[in-house]
Amino acid sequence: MSRKYKFHEKERAYFISFATVYWIDVFTREDYFGCMIESLDYCRKNKGMEIYGYCIMPSHIHLIFRSSLGDPSGLIRDLKGFTSRKILKVIEENPEESRKEWLLWMFERAGKKNSNVKFRQFWQQNNKPIEIWSLKVFEQKLDYIHNNPVETGFVTDPIEWKYSSARNYGNNDHTILEIDLN
Repeated sequence: MSRKYKFHEKERAYFISFATVYWIDVFTREDYFGCMIESLDYCRKNKGMEIYGYCIMPSHIHLIFRSSLGDPSGLIRDLKGFTSRKILKVIEENPEESRKEWLLWMFERAGKKNSNVKFRQFWQQNNKPIEIWSLKVFEQKLDYIHNNPVETGFVTDPIEWKYSSARNYGNNDHTILEIDLN
């Protein structure tokens, strides 16, 4: 595997993005956003995840984070594993999900193509972490994260996107997810 796709400096902060299989727009309902936010919050409070920036888009997540326990790879593995199981369960049990059968079929289809997956695959396996080695890189990645909903055409101002740390930085609004500002 390529050296550039690994967490080498375990104590450093990293920018990562990870997407659903086939880039499926899953995060379109409050329940699914809620699962992701709860999981990030849990990791922050109980697993040593320091979150400096985030944005949850319909098919992918952007994060700037650090593992205070020195295990960024394990932290992301656990986060993705838990959210995969949790969100799939919420989809299965959601009587209002009009795409339920199609979504579950797509995740099962992806799982059959991957020998590491027992049944359904929710997340793509690659993360492509980028080490945050300077303030300039941090600002560049944070700007990219916050402008992603604007570039996609969902909002005209980054602060308008509910599931982004742009609200934390711009309005000091920590009501969705508290982040680590220091």
